[in-house]
Formats: sequence, C-alpha cells, structure tokens
Amino acid sequence: MNLARWILVAGCAVLLSLDAWAGPSFRIRYSEDARTEPVDGRVIVVVATDDSREPRFQVSWGLGTAQVVGRTVNGWRPGEPVVIDETAVGHPLQHLGDLPEGTYHVQAILNVWETFHRADGHVVKMPADNGEGQQWSDSPGNLYSEPVEVEIGPDSMIELELTEIVPPVDPPEDTPFVRHLSMQSEMLSEFWGRPVFIRAIVVVPHGFDDAPDARYPVLYNQGHFPSRQRVLIEDPPPLDELDERARRFFEPRIAFTKAWTEGRLPRVLIVYTQHPTPFYDDSYGVNSANTGPYGDALTQEFYPYLEKEFRAIGEPWARILFGGSTGGWVSLAQQVFYPKFFGGAWGFCPDPVDFHAFQLTDVYEDDNAFYDRGPFKQIVRGVGRSGSGHVFATTEDFSRREEVIGPRCRSGGQLDAFQATFGPVAEDGYPARLWDPLTGDIDAGVAEYWREHYDLTAILRRDWNMIGPDLVGKLHVTMGTKDTFYLDTAAHLMHEFLETTGQEGIEPAYEGTFVFGDNEPHCYTATPDEMSVEQHYLPIFVEHMLATAPEGADTRAIRVER
Repeated sequence: MNLARWILVAGCAVLLSLDAWAGPSFRIRYSEDARTEPVDGRVIVVVATDDSREPRFQVSWGLGTAQVVGRTVNGWRPGEPVVIDETAVGHPLQHLGDLPEGTYHVQAILNVWETFHRADGHVVKMPADNGEGQQWSDSPGNLYSEPVEVEIGPDSMIELELTEIVPPVDPPEDTPFVRHLSMQSEMLSEFWGRPVFIRAIVVVPHGFDDAPDARYPVLYNQGHFPSRQRVLIEDPPPLDELDERARRFFEPRIAFTKAWTEGRLPRVLIVYTQHPTPFYDDSYGVNSANTGPYGDALTQEFYPYLEKEFRAIGEPWARILFGGSTGGWVSLAQQVFYPKFFGGAWGFCPDPVDFHAFQLTDVYEDDNAFYDRGPFKQIVRGVGRSGSGHVFATTEDFSRREEVIGPRCRSGGQLDAFQATFGPVAEDGYPARLWDPLTGDIDAGVAEYWREHYDLTAILRRDWNMIGPDLVGKLHVTMGTKDTFYLDTAAHLMHEFLETTGQEGIEPAYEGTFVFGDNEPHCYTATPDEMSVEQHYLPIFVEHMLATAPEGADTRAIRVER
C-alpha cells in the first residue's frame, strides 16, 4: 500500500470513528447547597417525550417508557462535572446517538450508594432502603434536577444540575384499627454491618384495646413493600360520586371495613411486613447468601416479637400466609422452608415455583435466557404478555433496563431481585448471575445453585418424605392459565408433582388445593368479582384454622356468633 493510499484510508477511519461516537451528551453537577460530602452512586439521565409526569417517573417496562442512560460515580464531589455521552449504555436505545432529533423533557437523578461491610468479609456499595421500598426514582436522600424541556440534536451538550433532594418518608400514624411496629434485627444487622430494621403494619380487630386478655390468630400478608395496609377503607369516598368501575372496587371493601370495625367478623390480626433489602423492595422472606438471613430473622426474631406485642396466639395453626405474585412465592416458600412454624399458605399467582419454567426459560436445559435457539434460528423470549397475547416485554429488555439503572444487580428491579435472592455470591461480593445481563448466556453452575436452594418443586420432590408430614393440607395455589408473566407452567409442574404424593415411597398425600382460572391473567385469586380478596378468604382461613387447631386451643376470637 503506498503512502497516499494509506493516508486516505486512515483519514476515512478517523472520520468513521468520530461519526460512530457522535451524539448528544449531558454534563451533570451538584452544588454544596444540595450535598457537601463526596458521594458514590449511579447518575441516571431520563429522556421523556412528554411532561405528563416528571421523567424519573416515566421509566417502565411498557412501550411508552422513557429513555434512560446511566453512569457510575465514586467519590463524586460538589461542582465536579460528570459527563454522560455516547460511550454510556442506555435503554431502550442503547446509545444516545440513536436518539432522534427533537424536543424532549429531561431530568437527572443520583441514586446514592452506601458502603456496607458485610459479615462475609465483602465490602459492597449498595442503595440502602430509606423507608420507601427500594425505589431509585424516589428514595429519600437521592439528588435530582428539575425537569427541563430541551432540543436534542447530534451535537447537543445539555447542562443539568442536581438541586433537589428527595425528602424523608413521613412516619406513619396509628389509628384505632391500624398500628405500626419496628424492630432492629440482630441477625440482619450482623450480616450487613449496620443496624437493619424490620417493620410491620398491623390491622387489629374490633375490641382489641378493650380486651387485654384476648389472643388472636395472625394472617401474614406477603408481597411487595407495603406503604400502607390494603384491607380497610378508613376514609371511604362517596359511592354516588364514583363511576361504575370505581364503585365495583370500593363497594365490597367498604362493606368489609364496616363489618370489621363493627365486630361482625372473626377477630384476627392482619400483618403487612416491610422487609426491603439493598437489592429489592422485599427480601422474598428467605435466607440468602446475598441479602442475608431474612427467613430466620422473620421467623425467629420479628414474628415472635410482633406476636408478643399484639397478643397473638403464637402457635402454628394460628399463623396463615397469603399473598399474590411475589407474595405468592414468599407465602409458599416460607411454608416449605419453615413447615412447622406456619399453619397454611395460600399462594396466588406465585412467581416461578419450578425453574424448569422460569417464565419461558428452562434454566437447567436452555443455554440462553434471551433467546430460544436452534441451529440456524433464534426466537426472542417474552417476559410479559397482554390479555390478547401480545408480548409487551422480553427478558432481554428487562435485563438491559435494569443493568442501565444499576449494574451488579443494583437496580432494585425484579430480575435483579431474583439474581440476588437465588444466586450465590461472586468473588467481588455482588451476586453471581444466572445469566449475563447483556448477552443472556446462562451459567450452568449458578443454575444448579438455584435448583438446590430455591426451586420449590425440586425441594419438595427431594425432601417430601422428610417435610411432607408437616405440609399436609397447608399448600394452596391459584393461577390463571394465561398469566401475564408466564407463571402458569411452573404452577402446573408443582401441581403435577404434588398429585403424585401419597403413592408408595412419596408419602403422605399433600391434601392441598390448586385452582386454575381458565384464560385468567396475573394475578388470579379465584375471588368472585363482587368481593374483595379478604372477604372471600377470611372464612376459608377461619375454617382451616378451626379444622387444624389442636384440642383445647383457644379459638374464641374466630368464632363469631351470628
């Protein structure tokens, strides 16, 4: 190659390189008025097409999601600029250069990370929960900029300053029927190297304060972080001012509230537990190498403490677990892992209970979570579908979005929660992932760890002869056959195994229930349309407790004279 040709080729390469990295960029700062100390965390820029809400609240798994792009900062100081440009990975568009020219509404936010010195010797930087339930867009102490309308072109440099601070969550107030409880967990505090609290919202029955000697069964509602109780309508709206849909929602709940507060229902405690972790809005209620010994902390520390404070009966027959989706899995898992502690679990539309069907992925046989692959073809794996069957999100889409918001499982998102809860610890102290968040490639060794520790059907199959006698009549599942998140196949697999119990060598029979709703979506509970879940299930729970209470047990609280 002669010199002239070499110069021409090199020059073209430089131009192509510059063009490849062309795109808008953002320069973000914060001043000492917002924060005086250096900070670690994730700077996230959100680009929205409208101003219906602040951009930070427009990030979702739906088609209308805003664009996000992020960059990790360590020791970021006031006044020091952080530049987010074409080199940063974004979602849904991978790079800012892919953003069409136009008018946008833009906002930046810093999700603050704190340093944890864990008992396992690892030092990790994580977003601590600050009473909000692990929400990066609205966590107290996070810094953010005011939304601005900007014109974005290929060479735009947009200046953003983080001037605002998310305020603390207002402490809840007790009412005659709703109380609040907090306890520092010694187990979790030791694991995380700092004080860790578990909290609960407790709905108390009629006459609770007037009968100091009365003792009550407990219904433990499991699920995502509960900012409030979900059973009583303490400040009901006028029904005549509601449209038909709202009226159908409120009427049964108002009727239930009236019956509850007038003492016309069985008297039980309904508990909503707050147990967020640095990874997610709840711990999944189990011991985990990454999140800590939450299963033991709940059953050995917190629940006994709560039951003492609220005069619960404190015996297995008088403890019922129920919840949907995440709460469905938690309810079943706690019953399986602590079979003698709880008296029954109702898991509505639970998260995957058999990892042969982890949504649309068989984690043991498939080699990729994003694609179903053949020799010459691959099909994308959906993670969410509408009632008509249209796919609205994929595993790849979910994973990439979470990786942009918080790499190393620090997004507070659903898939990161699975990775953190079910996985082992990697060498750097963060979760060892089942699949790579950018390629989807599955780690077979991690899959085996999942099977051994958290695949509920595999655990039931492996340990049935040992734990089965303590689970007879205690496992109850509802599931729609067209679950929005493809959870129905896993429930069928669990059901198929449990139906084999009672045969020689697999004893005893489980004697529980599975109810599958034909063509029903997430989250099917088998509750009649005209009733609330609590209206429908309270009599079922009471009947179960009365049937399983030992002779001589105090069941007066749940025997209502009519």
